[in-house]
Amino acid sequence: MSTPSGAVPADPSAKASSTAEATAAPEWNFPVSPVPENPLGEGRWIKTAAALVIGDEILNGKTLDRNSNYFARFCFENGIELKRIEVVADEEDEIIEASRRMVKMYDFVITSGGIGPTHDDITYQSLAKAFNQPLAHHAETLSRMTEMVKHRADIANQTGEQRTARERMALFPANAEALFIASDVWVPVVRLEGKLCVFPGIPRLFQRMLDGLRPYLPLPPPGERPFRQQVFTSLPESSIAPYLTDLQARTKAAGIRVGSYPLLQRGVYVSLIGRDEPAVRKLGEEVAAALEGRVVSEEDAIREKAGL
Repeated sequence: MSTPSGAVPADPSAKASSTAEATAAPEWNFPVSPVPENPLGEGRWIKTAAALVIGDEILNGKTLDRNSNYFARFCFENGIELKRIEVVADEEDEIIEASRRMVKMYDFVITSGGIGPTHDDITYQSLAKAFNQPLAHHAETLSRMTEMVKHRADIANQTGEQRTARERMALFPANAEALFIASDVWVPVVRLEGKLCVFPGIPRLFQRMLDGLRPYLPLPPPGERPFRQQVFTSLPESSIAPYLTDLQARTKAAGIRVGSYPLLQRGVYVSLIGRDEPAVRKLGEEVAAALEGRVVSEEDAIREKAGL
């Protein structure tokens, strides 16, 4: 079909784009929480941490736990010594015992998983019992939740029972802090006892919220954060064991830790960790020469270990 003189033919892609824009979720701009006083006390910072991963699906192999690995890297990069990772079932007694014990022992504790709307999401209620608090709906969280989903017809048409299930995600221990860490995330990081922070199990959301929590944490100053240098050698681990034993004995007083991590028949990664970066780098060159190896960057080491 011809078009009238001077008219511009319709652009199907423009129409599709316009339709997509019309149906896309709106952008959110919720206020973030102000940074509170240091929960550990003035002049103190986090030195030790632990992670409590909650969920039957982790223990029965249905779901691969990526959150504890991300948390481990977060701790290392920020100079926190991660001391323990535990996985427990969706059982109240297990969650209560582990959370109480970890809060007594460590400066920073996280939980991951079990905060959804279904019957087996019992993290909040278990933590409320663990720290002798009642449960109460958090008004600001309910408000943000409602605002985020009001454009969705499937949620607008929910039954009362379904709404009650959804609102369970805003049923927190009554005396906990609710830290809203991003303008476009409605769910807060719930913190109890100034130490224990509750995170969702969905990896992308877990990572976003953990990174967003950084300003709210009394992190160690830069000088307390470790540096890691890795050296790769194709020599077998048994051949380098005597040298590494001597190396650790020589460097222990300087606070340097030496580790070795074999890659089947490909070779061995030697890891050197310490707070004095120049000293660790210099030691890495010595190790590379002694073991007929090469210094590798952190990024290259991750890729090589993954077989990329």
